[in-house]
Amino acid sequence: MKKFLVLNKKEGKTPLETLENFRLRHKKYKNSSMTYAGRLDPMASGVLVILVDEEIKKKEEYLNLNKEYKFEILFGFRTDAYDILGKVLENKNFLKNKKDLEKIIQNSLKFFTGNFTQEYPVYSSKTVNGRQLFTYARMNEEVEVPKREVSVQELKLLKIKKKSGSKLLVEIQKRVKKVSGDFRQEEILKIWQKEVNKKERYFIASFKIKCSSGTYVRSIANSLGNKAQIPALAYKIKRTKVGNFML
Repeated sequence: MKKFLVLNKKEGKTPLETLENFRLRHKKYKNSSMTYAGRLDPMASGVLVILVDEEIKKKEEYLNLNKEYKFEILFGFRTDAYDILGKVLENKNFLKNKKDLEKIIQNSLKFFTGNFTQEYPVYSSKTVNGRQLFTYARMNEEVEVPKREVSVQELKLLKIKKKSGSKLLVEIQKRVKKVSGDFRQEEILKIWQKEVNKKERYFIASFKIKCSSGTYVRSIANSLGNKAQIPALAYKIKRTKVGNFML
């Protein structure tokens, strides 16, 4: 048996579901101790490193490896989870010109390279006072959200495209329905149904990022929108590399 595995976590699945599905398909691992080194959100996909038996002792080393992602930002909406698996808090699609958006993005990217402090998303599994942050958010309880130092070595705009509201809504509905467990899906789908204007067209920009461990890409998307004064969220996230591990 291998001491580590590199799996492709599918969108809609949790890391634990991905690990257990692998174990069910590969019976020789049924009695092995296994864990994943580095979470991926339900709406994210890509490289998931699984440690087996004795290799679990080196988990901290794996957690500290740099990461690379390709991701998309949808402009016009802001949600409480910073991605499509969240309640829409702001809906303001005033962008009409691709060149203007590209200029705004390029002017904002410089604020998200190098070393800087990033606040954890309130909808995350970060533990504060023995409870995960998302539990405070769901109960509307006040909590001091922790921050951490992160490093972004590269953040590059790849392209900008437009998508009709009708296609956008269908795609969001299909993707959110992939998620199992309690992530407020039913409530969120009703909100998206109400908020998306099917006759409108929305901009989606794709990016590539190289960053340190612990960097939240959906926080980058939300913060970039704040800097540009345009509602924004992480539309798609795919982790392409962990250290030297890739699919």
